[in-house]
Amino acid sequence: MLALTILIDGITYASWLFIVALGLTLVFGVLKILNIAHGSFYALGAYAAASFVGWFATMQLAPAASLVAMLMAAVAVALVMAPLTERGLLRVFYGRDEVLLVLVTYALFLILEDVTKLVWGATPYYVSEPYGLFGNLEFGMLSYVGYDFMLVVLAIVCGIAVWFGLNRTRAGKIVLAVIHNPEIASSMGVNISRVYTWAFVFGVFLAALGGAFTAPMISVQPGLSVGVIIVSFAVVIIGGLGSIEGAVIGALIVGLARALAVHTWPAAELFSIYVAMAAVLMFRPEGLFQRVQARKI
Repeated sequence: MLALTILIDGITYASWLFIVALGLTLVFGVLKILNIAHGSFYALGAYAAASFVGWFATMQLAPAASLVAMLMAAVAVALVMAPLTERGLLRVFYGRDEVLLVLVTYALFLILEDVTKLVWGATPYYVSEPYGLFGNLEFGMLSYVGYDFMLVVLAIVCGIAVWFGLNRTRAGKIVLAVIHNPEIASSMGVNISRVYTWAFVFGVFLAALGGAFTAPMISVQPGLSVGVIIVSFAVVIIGGLGSIEGAVIGALIVGLARALAVHTWPAAELFSIYVAMAAVLMFRPEGLFQRVQARKI
């Protein structure tokens, strides 16, 4: 029974984490940026969801409309924040040292932390309406909230959609061409700046989507982005930067490691994630799914 509990808890935790990490690895794969501000976009998605769900509640709409409100919140964050960040800030630093870009996104992370406090204050927000929409599910003697399993379905849908978009559509083929060699793609007429913008929009959308749909499970409060960016980086480092398959496996490893620690040694919850990451990097320094690099002569 303990093993089943750890497995279910690990998978449900890995579901929302995979959505966030998928956006992080997509941005790195296309723009080659380790976006520390990704955690802030997650927090903005959670805060926006709290506001949108509250507004929908005042209009006395059906409870199921809160799901639409959370999706709209993620879209709004992506459409507002992504173009401003990519076109107004990151584009200025393209072609410069990668460490400088990390510092720029870290500065943005600090700015957005204060912006959320200025806009929403320091009082926690609770988004309780959507959490009871899916009832409870019974597994033997165990009872789980159905909303947690809805997140698993959402994570699967996001993963399949991103994989299909990259591998089975014309736009995805263009993105893959930019990932492998932006210079050659540009010489063939591909608008690199447009690809960068849209890739960043989708990356921010996935971060905000993860924040919006985990808002009913947590207390939305300042500091939310810090813990998320730490575990998200652990996922993409374990799986391999830029790899969708790696994000899946990395999220499952982190989720199961955390669940095992929570049920056997709660004090080591965060430590267990670092142990899992260190164990993988000892044998695979570039992650489990290293991207194939072009051979240089």
